[in-house]
Amino acid sequence: MRPEILASTLRDATARAPVGRRPPSDTPPAAPVGELPLLVRRRVLDAIVVTAYALTSFGLYRDLWLGLPTSYLVDSGRDQDLFEWFFAVQARALAHGDLVLYSDLQNHPGGVNLMGNTAMPGLALPLAPVTWLFGPTATWAVVLTLGLAGTATGWYWLFSRHLVRSPWAAAVGGATCAFAPPVISHAHAHPNFTAMFLLPVIVIWLLRLTRAPSPRTAVRDGLVLGLLVGWQVLIGEEPLLILATGLAVYLLVWAVLRPSAMLAGARAALPGLGAGVAVTALLVGYPLWVQFTGPASYHALRHGPAGNDLASLGALPRQSVGGQLLHPGQAVDNPTEQNAFLGWPLLVLLAVVIVWLWRELPARLASITGLLTLALSLGSPVFADARSTGIPGPWWLLHRLPLYESLIEARLTFACVPAMGMLLALACDRVLRRRPRVLLGPLTSRRLWFASLALAVLPVLPVRFAVQPRLPTPAYFTDGQWSHDVRPGRAIVPVPLPGVDDARALHWQVATGFGFPIAEGYFVGPAGPRHEGTYGAEHRPTSQLLAGVAATGVVPPVGPAQRTNAVTDLRYWRADAVVLADHPRRDALRATVEALLGPGQERGGVEVWDVRGLVG
Repeated sequence: MRPEILASTLRDATARAPVGRRPPSDTPPAAPVGELPLLVRRRVLDAIVVTAYALTSFGLYRDLWLGLPTSYLVDSGRDQDLFEWFFAVQARALAHGDLVLYSDLQNHPGGVNLMGNTAMPGLALPLAPVTWLFGPTATWAVVLTLGLAGTATGWYWLFSRHLVRSPWAAAVGGATCAFAPPVISHAHAHPNFTAMFLLPVIVIWLLRLTRAPSPRTAVRDGLVLGLLVGWQVLIGEEPLLILATGLAVYLLVWAVLRPSAMLAGARAALPGLGAGVAVTALLVGYPLWVQFTGPASYHALRHGPAGNDLASLGALPRQSVGGQLLHPGQAVDNPTEQNAFLGWPLLVLLAVVIVWLWRELPARLASITGLLTLALSLGSPVFADARSTGIPGPWWLLHRLPLYESLIEARLTFACVPAMGMLLALACDRVLRRRPRVLLGPLTSRRLWFASLALAVLPVLPVRFAVQPRLPTPAYFTDGQWSHDVRPGRAIVPVPLPGVDDARALHWQVATGFGFPIAEGYFVGPAGPRHEGTYGAEHRPTSQLLAGVAATGVVPPVGPAQRTNAVTDLRYWRADAVVLADHPRRDALRATVEALLGPGQERGGVEVWDVRGLVG
């Protein structure tokens, strides 16, 4: 009898199991001597599966590793610069005994609330020795590579110990959860959506609570759960919110289908949940206080409608075998936000599995949960082929709630991915545990299933991530020439000012050991009278002027008002130097800055304007 994980408490499943057979558990009892070879074989299979995950992950990031420390993921946009800055600035703060949740090295002097950004202190701080010894690019590679492999391993452990008997079936499910198209899309740039290895562990500990034999045991397990949740908050709050949303949908469906089992599990888990909440509050209470009320905090990140287009559900992602073969060189608005793109062959296979396994409660729960979370990811109103259908989606019920108002709804497909992994694991397990039927000649039911699975998965298999050499840092920074122009605590103003489109200045800071702060930057911070979140700093008049020149290449009229604004802005930024490096619009930018500040000096591959005499 297969245990009904997440469908009924493990205690109930054990009670219904035949005598002498127990559901699989993450902590199996000691085996008799005669069963030791079987346990050894299981551990060997575990090692093979985990090694395969690690090799697959390394294979995707191979060129990143081989090109360290100058390799740069092409599809990361400016996010690699951003996350390397996060890793490096927190490692520096730890080494110097400074604040690790806030920094004024960007957006000087207003600073950046690191907890209000995806700074990942839960990994950045433990991996600080890697950053100190090998640099933040190595930390970036470690987090991405081990994050994917760890996520696959976590879901494999959950499925193999709680859902299916075949480790190969569990391996398919684990691979689906870590290498599905939405995850691979983010794996180019967003390590918080790659290092999700704690999420399945949190689910495992929730299961332990539902079968706790006593309140004391529940409290003990709840303490561990609280530590896990607190650590996940410090790694990535958004994936945790998405997991909580998926679990809430799952539990709601479970309550409708099996209310008695749901209530029994809830009663057993309640003491442990209380203990877990207390531990989480103690662990991350202060970081969350900093995030929501500390310096440079903001209330909500507004991004407008951002649901998955219906047409994108069956499309093939650019970073896949099918995408490369059928649509080579395709252009996408943001390759790191291809949150659906599941491919129609995989969707067809999943539809067949849903119909095939509908009578089994775990499959029914996974199916309904996956469909509901997929519907939430469509946003409201629903779009098809980039046109609004006018149909309100279920996201309308959530989008104004606290926390959800900042969530990009298309990312809710991450709650659908584990449901997909569950369904494929259940289907593989059924096929592997039953005697294959001969259908036609050498074609058996087992061969038909795995051929269908291969054909469905092949088009969305990820391809090796493209890498290019990072643009070299100007000698002005690497040779220390900047130190002659900038007083301690005073800022450099890059031209144009750094932001979403150009964050090279963040890497210049890292290359100099954070010897100077910079004006503005690439981060999420408050804007406007309501302090709503926005990407980058609120632009001052001079930064707006230079941004327009960088975008158009047109030198605008510069008069006394613009020069007065420039001096005012430089004083606000507490700037000592203005620096122009290589840029496609360099001539126009130079002419504009010269009109504002006079002639600069060519030094170390950049043009420098010493403004200490202007700002005092």
